[in-house]
Amino acid sequence: MSAKTRAHTVHRTEIERLREQIRRHDYRYYVLNQPEIADAAYDRLLRQLQELEAAHPAWVTPDSPTQRVGGMPSEAFRPVRHRLAMLSLDNTYTASELLAWHERVVKGLGTAPQEYVVEFKIDGVGIALTYDAGRLHSAATRGDGETGEDVTANVRTIRAIPLRLRGRPPTRLEVRGEIYMTREAFRRCNERAAKAAQELFANPRNAAAGSLRQKDPCVTAQRSLRFFVHSHGHAEGLDVATHWEFLRACRAWALPTTEHATVCHSIDEVLTLCRTWETARERLAYEVDGLVVKVNGFDQQRRLGFTLKSPRWAIAYKFAAHQATTKILDIEPSVGRTGALTPVARLQPVECGGVTISHASLHNFDEIQRLGVKIGDWVVIERAGEVIPQVISVIKSKRTGTERAVSVPKTCPACRGPVSKVKEEDVAYRCVNPNCPAQLARVLLHFGSRGAMDIEGLGVVVVEQLLERHLVRDVADLYALTKTQLLTLELFAEKKAEQLLEAIAASRSRGLTRVLYGLGIRHVGEQAAVTLAERFGSLERLMAATEAALTEISDVGPVVAASIIAYFRQPGTKSILDKLRRAGVVMTERARPQAHGPLAGKTLVVTGTLTRYSREEVARLIHQLGGRASGSVSRQTDYVVVGRDPGSKAAQAKQLGVTMLDEAAFERLIQGKGGAA
Repeated sequence: MSAKTRAHTVHRTEIERLREQIRRHDYRYYVLNQPEIADAAYDRLLRQLQELEAAHPAWVTPDSPTQRVGGMPSEAFRPVRHRLAMLSLDNTYTASELLAWHERVVKGLGTAPQEYVVEFKIDGVGIALTYDAGRLHSAATRGDGETGEDVTANVRTIRAIPLRLRGRPPTRLEVRGEIYMTREAFRRCNERAAKAAQELFANPRNAAAGSLRQKDPCVTAQRSLRFFVHSHGHAEGLDVATHWEFLRACRAWALPTTEHATVCHSIDEVLTLCRTWETARERLAYEVDGLVVKVNGFDQQRRLGFTLKSPRWAIAYKFAAHQATTKILDIEPSVGRTGALTPVARLQPVECGGVTISHASLHNFDEIQRLGVKIGDWVVIERAGEVIPQVISVIKSKRTGTERAVSVPKTCPACRGPVSKVKEEDVAYRCVNPNCPAQLARVLLHFGSRGAMDIEGLGVVVVEQLLERHLVRDVADLYALTKTQLLTLELFAEKKAEQLLEAIAASRSRGLTRVLYGLGIRHVGEQAAVTLAERFGSLERLMAATEAALTEISDVGPVVAASIIAYFRQPGTKSILDKLRRAGVVMTERARPQAHGPLAGKTLVVTGTLTRYSREEVARLIHQLGGRASGSVSRQTDYVVVGRDPGSKAAQAKQLGVTMLDEAAFERLIQGKGGAA
């Protein structure tokens, strides 16, 4: 055996050893709740594996722990029809209703069940995971029960979900459960969103659902989602006789189940457990809205069967939501960071779930119409766990005739700018004034972001202070800031002030593409900004374009065109652009694609992390050299550039025979010195 062959064998053995170690630690953390190592030590193991796989991309397998992030961004989620329908559960709300269900079970079986299993009803997102030969094959949302959406790429990023099962699982196994977010993860998620001037999630369930349906799996990976199995669908080779045995088998296969599942031997035990958890649920690390009671034996489940919509052998006992009755004193629109107007009910203060409530959300103006809410109405409000209090119904019998209807405001309450729906089918009405102070923090942060004008040092804390001191009223005011003004901000000394001013000055020469993206025109992303800058070459020519001319451009459809026209028609837009022009900001496109450059006519895909370039920078470089940066690998792809921690695209490239380049080979290619070494 040659020295090179021996080295390859050692590396391959080390890769398998690291993978097994990481899977074991995932199992102990997510299933057994008995972690053996600190997060930092776990991260070191993962980095070692990433480095070895980066050096040997041909050995990357889909079930490697490194492959949790890297699936291509999706424009839509493919519909998936469930082999067995994902039925919903009937609900009970009182002890008498639960006893009535028990009596129906006894009647159906001719005897009382020997055992019930009681589990938490997690307030999360229903999901079905299919494993073939122990490896994760696909993941689909519940949808309408018959058809869900394929979210496999995003689910693969969730560390609590094993990519490969332990032991000897069934040949084919579909498990069903809930993807959820803990209260602490929800708090951190909203903290990050607040710092980035993004919309906050109302509750952990909404946060989990929004995270699971991200077009970019990398975003899902950052959201700390968790998972519990609660049942199974189609299975081949599943050899268990009871639901309790199934849950125990899941834990042995490294699939997490709720640690508080309990076997009860009578309905009285079930009722006691329901009463206990109704008062103790706030101690849990995650949201639950009830308990699920199941007949344990699979033979008894089969005898009981199903109705059209739900199993007869299972029932949900729903905990009572905290509700109260109060009067709506007024309804005031609140302007969010994206310009969306949310109607908020100002209430006669009332205690609800141990908290005094004086405001409640009405979500949007369509919801006001659906509920028939008027100012002066007596209403029922609800608060459950972390959920923002909301109006759920109107007590019309208490109306006096003095109540007033609610109309959609014609102007923004923050700036008196125009309000409209961007598309007729939109739910939200938005303030479309680019100078709206309620949106200014988000606008400034986006303008200074790395993909836009790249103003290093313009973070959340700095932006908040600039706004508090009224030093900026729009993005153009950044270019008028002085050192004296910056020294009045907290934590600013001479050097920090000089560095921020230098970063602002450097951003003047970024070019039209960056300016267009930085302005935050609705629906104009980075690729659309590149296309528009190429086509028109200057801001003046773009502003003069008609909607018809815009819709003819690739990457610009009717919605984007309408948004661009609407943006330039706003009175405040011209003022901002004039100020930017006077400040010396370049609003022409200087870097044109090279028709005969080294990448002319070539399609490239980048996977993994490059040391010298960010994703945005390498895509821009490819474009400037005449190539096309794509997000997916196909037979039409010319090169796949493989960085550190590559995703599944590397394996796809190998399968299709597409040429793969490491970073050094990519640099040789763009310098006109050839491709792969």
